[in-house]
Amino acid sequence: MFDHLKQGIRNLGKPQWQPVLQYVVQLHEKCTRSVEEPFQYPWEEIGLGYVNGPAFGHIDITHQALDTVAYEPLHAIHQILNNLALETQDGLVPGAIWMRDKQMKQGVLVTKPDWNPRKAFPPLWPAVIEEHSRLYDTDQYIRQCYDNLIRQIGWFERNRAAGDGGYYYLDMVERRWESGVDDGVRYIDAPKTPHACVDATSHVYMLYQYACRWARRLDLDDRQLQKKASALEAFIQNRLFCEETGFFHDIWSVNDPSRRHTTFEGMWPMVAGAATQEQAKRVIDENLLNEKRFFSLHPITTVSMEDPLFELRMWRGPVWNCMTMWAARGCMSYGRTDAAEKLLERAIDAIAAQYKKTGTVWEFYHPFIGDPMQLERKPYTPNNTPCRDYLGHMPVIYMARLWEASVQANASK
Repeated sequence: MFDHLKQGIRNLGKPQWQPVLQYVVQLHEKCTRSVEEPFQYPWEEIGLGYVNGPAFGHIDITHQALDTVAYEPLHAIHQILNNLALETQDGLVPGAIWMRDKQMKQGVLVTKPDWNPRKAFPPLWPAVIEEHSRLYDTDQYIRQCYDNLIRQIGWFERNRAAGDGGYYYLDMVERRWESGVDDGVRYIDAPKTPHACVDATSHVYMLYQYACRWARRLDLDDRQLQKKASALEAFIQNRLFCEETGFFHDIWSVNDPSRRHTTFEGMWPMVAGAATQEQAKRVIDENLLNEKRFFSLHPITTVSMEDPLFELRMWRGPVWNCMTMWAARGCMSYGRTDAAEKLLERAIDAIAAQYKKTGTVWEFYHPFIGDPMQLERKPYTPNNTPCRDYLGHMPVIYMARLWEASVQANASK
């Protein structure tokens, strides 16, 4: 099934990256399961070593699909279609879909799928559809998924709009970690009322931008979408940017140093394309490439190394390679292929080195290239170390492709 992927990674990136790239291909193959309820196509679980697995979906499946779309396009698209098939008429796309429980059905033991009907997840999946369209010069899946996108926009507008002009995740009001960033330091002193979160607001802006581009591709009227996108862009630029830090923050903390923490989520306006050129420059040069903030030996840290709440604990300091990937994508969209090359090369070098030591890939990594087992996951649970063989946050094949593109772009300047 993954012969094209196996062939495609040959000669990809640096020679010393090949062992980990080949291992990740094997994981994609091992994590892919046959068709079963509720999926229409073979589905890829988050990772064999995930402590709460088997599971499907969330932002993880976007990363896994980006990793395979260039070489196994149908497999990648099927993962997104599996997820979108569960979208409700109201527009909720489920987050994590648990496939760990069993039940008897007509005398056969089958999986009992389960998910939270109130909890969404960051809507990053359109990136896979656009990447497929770009690589294969087709609007097939843009046409097929456009209604899903519009319904999901409507769900966020109805269910996650904050009164101050942006959008929020359940992290804000219930500490339910809808954003995927469990126990994030931004919420330690945050009010438990709906306010604009920098990540949720940027993600909805991304949805508007995708919808505008897709509407134009399909010869549809995008004027109302453009109007909403422009209003949200102005809100992000004017209300969420801090001149002091050169970074974006949540609305409840951006002007309050006692509550303000510098965390990776502040990059999302740049990744989404909502930042001005000057704001993007400051995000990149003063933060992402700053060795005192996010540019660690293995970049990027989830919390700035200068922040007093930085620690070697899940989402409070360690590195999630998927977020380094999004940072690099944002840099490239603003013409900063030089920054993308630096981020990606340093990160993949560290991934390859850690694979050589441990023989696996990890849920998250030590920012100073230490032993992953020295990191804390959730101290209040029995599972207090990073998961091994975790694919959902490990799009290293796609990262290597981005690195090659950035190297090529820099060479032509």
